[in-house]
Amino acid sequence: MTEPQLALTLRLTPSALDARRGVVRLHREVIDALGLRAWDAVRLIGSRVSAALAAPAESSQPPGVVLVDDVTLSNVGLTEGSEVVVAPATVAHARTVTVAGSRMATLSLQADTLRLALMGKVFTAGDAISLLPQDLAPEPGVDPADARTRLSRAIGATWTTELLTITATDPEGPVSVGPSTVIGWRHDPPRPSPSQPATTTATPASSGPQTTQAAQRSESVRVLVEQPQPELPEPIPVADLAGARTVAQTLTEWFELAFRHPELLAKLGASGQLGVLLAGPEGVGKTTVVRSVAHALDLPVSLLAGPSVAVLEPNAAVSALEAAVERARSQGPGVLLVTDVDALLPASQPPPVATVLIDRLRAALANPGLAIVATTAHPEAVDPRLRAVGLLDRELGLPLPTKEVRTELLRILLRDVPLESGIDLGAIAEQTPGFVAADLIALRRDAALRAAVRQRDAENPVVSQQDLLDALQTVRPISMSESDTLATGGLTLDDVGDMAEVKQALTESVLWPLRYPDSFARLGVSAPRGVLLYGPPGGGKTYLVRALAGTGALNVFAVKGAELMDKWVGESERAVRELFRRARDAAPSLVFLDEVDALAPRRGQSSDSGVADRVVAALLTELDGVEPMRNVVVLGATNRPELVDPALLRPGRLERLIYVPPPDTEARAAILRAAAKHTPLAESVDLDALAAELDGYSAADCAALIREAALTAMRESLDATEVTAAHLAKARETVRPSLDPEQLAALAAYAASRS
Repeated sequence: MTEPQLALTLRLTPSALDARRGVVRLHREVIDALGLRAWDAVRLIGSRVSAALAAPAESSQPPGVVLVDDVTLSNVGLTEGSEVVVAPATVAHARTVTVAGSRMATLSLQADTLRLALMGKVFTAGDAISLLPQDLAPEPGVDPADARTRLSRAIGATWTTELLTITATDPEGPVSVGPSTVIGWRHDPPRPSPSQPATTTATPASSGPQTTQAAQRSESVRVLVEQPQPELPEPIPVADLAGARTVAQTLTEWFELAFRHPELLAKLGASGQLGVLLAGPEGVGKTTVVRSVAHALDLPVSLLAGPSVAVLEPNAAVSALEAAVERARSQGPGVLLVTDVDALLPASQPPPVATVLIDRLRAALANPGLAIVATTAHPEAVDPRLRAVGLLDRELGLPLPTKEVRTELLRILLRDVPLESGIDLGAIAEQTPGFVAADLIALRRDAALRAAVRQRDAENPVVSQQDLLDALQTVRPISMSESDTLATGGLTLDDVGDMAEVKQALTESVLWPLRYPDSFARLGVSAPRGVLLYGPPGGGKTYLVRALAGTGALNVFAVKGAELMDKWVGESERAVRELFRRARDAAPSLVFLDEVDALAPRRGQSSDSGVADRVVAALLTELDGVEPMRNVVVLGATNRPELVDPALLRPGRLERLIYVPPPDTEARAAILRAAAKHTPLAESVDLDALAAELDGYSAADCAALIREAALTAMRESLDATEVTAAHLAKARETVRPSLDPEQLAALAAYAASRS
């Protein structure tokens, strides 16, 4: 029987969720024609053969088009617009998979972490594959969030852009990774395949026994200690350190005093030792700042990656640190730069060798002519002993770039890029809240890729404003890589019918503090910390938040109240702290707590061993604690405001309460028109008259009524071209009003008491 196959046109996917996850989008008719189901594997036959998972595309996608990402496009050896043959694929469970990658990934990623990142994907030998977990349809028992956390801790912020190459698989052809698959790096000693019996070779007694694991550890130490430093790009001038010049100036002064004027410090009774902890969000440019300052002062920098040492055995870790110190000392007066020190010396569950490593660092700082700078994106997660006097007793912090700083960074990054005339970098910066330097570099790369695809035959290609804006669809801030974000769908407050008072209140409470901070400073008042939206179910509270996020170009962290509750002691509080830390790193941001009454109920009335009470305390501390919360607004939503702890509703916390009332006749008419925007209605349909008859219907009920009327028309005839008044009348028999009069009365009374 001939295998079904189709020739389709390649197009790049616009969805950030599909980016580099090994997923292609096919029209549902194509999936049916190939005899597939959603998330089955397909072979892609171009200049070379690759494999991917096939998922259904949106109905607006033409049947003759397959959407792929840039990595899959490269794997099939074709360009956008070319034809590729798509056929069903038989996928085998891989016994062994061998991969190749960067030196950092090779030394830092353990086999179990790499296996987590590859599970759920299909590939063939020779494919390039990213570390982004396939979280659209994860394998049973696989937690993509756990994979992201482990990858981030292992190799830092670069894990989202890291690409590996599949060098060999057993068996050959399209394969998938399972819990028993043996994952190995290309430089590892060869292992016997499970399908072949291992041969036993006699070992001379004088050589001593050595297991495969010991050989691997020895090889890892040799690579880490003996190989030269990785080639890094030329340090940029200090003048180009947009947003970090103050930190660079302070670091310059410290280096000059420690290396060039130690006698002055001695006369004044100070020590010439210099240990610095440089903190800042991932990708903000901590390593770049240190290298630029050292280069300006002609000081050599010896680099040691903390995650690379953390994966070694205790003795090997100590040897690696000693070798790095010796390498730095042998270059004369210089700097030892330890990156991601929180992975090497974590505050929670420090490794047994932590005390020895700290002693080695203390001894290294006692040598004149050596400064140690450690970087971290999580200063709270660093072993507190590192901050002791005589160690890393000085601390600097790099802030998140503001809009003005992002504009300057874009100007510097695009300085040597041929740009289309009239590009407004300020508008791009406006659309990149929470982006750091690494994110903007990724934005430049993706914009260049789009420009190259669009102008592959042009003599003088240029990057346009639209290329940069389109790249925003696939580039997300590093700080948002582990977050549950709220999809806005292009909504703005202008798309919300009626609700003029509610929209104005939200604009004043959420958007004004982020857009006009100077006005608040000039009048000497602080912006509201938070807002509580309350109203009956189905009234459009979440819809308003989506529109608000689209209007303000905010990074939105959407959290269901119950999602933060955990039965284990301390885990819920930790989740609250982590949520607000990510929000601060991605500022300006909006933390949306849906069903906040489940997260912050009245204290003293729960029967869950005090878990809810501790969560409320953690939430109150984050909202009004010692650590300032700048450019972060908290927005809660509930239909039971009387159940929320009163302490959460005082000034300085969720101080602005906004009632979202049930829609009146005019609002229901606007909602019906918005819901029927893409539905062809017969001329006999009078939405204004219909709205007047829908007393007690919520916004969700009105939208459901239009949907049910369309389904009624389809039941009569699948070739129906319009929805009539009769269809709407029949739909009303099914869709009944959901608003409870008693609950409406209670909410109205609560709103009156708060006004």
